[in-house]
Amino acid sequence: MIFARRDFPPADFKEFVSYVKANGDKLNVGHAGVGSISHFTALLLDSILDVKPAMVPFSGAGPAINALVGSQVDYMTDSISSPVQQIQAGTAKGYAVATPARNPALPNLPTTREAGLPEFQATGWYGLFAPKATPQPILDKLTDALDKALDDENVRKRLIDLGCDIPPKERRGQAALAALVKSEIARWTPVIKAANVKIE
Repeated sequence: MIFARRDFPPADFKEFVSYVKANGDKLNVGHAGVGSISHFTALLLDSILDVKPAMVPFSGAGPAINALVGSQVDYMTDSISSPVQQIQAGTAKGYAVATPARNPALPNLPTTREAGLPEFQATGWYGLFAPKATPQPILDKLTDALDKALDDENVRKRLIDLGCDIPPKERRGQAALAALVKSEIARWTPVIKAANVKIE
């Protein structure tokens, strides 16, 4: 999602886009460190808007969001679960979610598609991985256990409260995760190369 310090001037996402395009070189964007979701999604947004704000790395999402709440950085992009509590409390300003549908935790925030920037789509996700040589029966047990956990009502409620989407059955499992990883590598490699990102 895209969010900002609570006193950031734009009132809505359309104004946000215009403001960032007009003032990009004067703004700064906080992120959770080079290679993080918040870093790469900010690079994607920059490339779409054709702007180059200052990128300010922090040692994790928590410190970056604290800096945003303290008005030390102007705006951020990150997974919904990171800023949801600040936005609900009014200590940060939410503009849009970059997912296909609105998020139940922040139902009043439009999607980027609804708000006029359909090319900015980015969904954070979690996967369960094991060492390469793990026997297939163990992988199957882990897959089944995770599937049961995702169907548990208490787990589902907690994840939804955090702003997470729970994948439907057809998007779970080893084959679905392998396909997702492959597609994400193909999608993000050009963004990373264009920004000349170096991990040190």
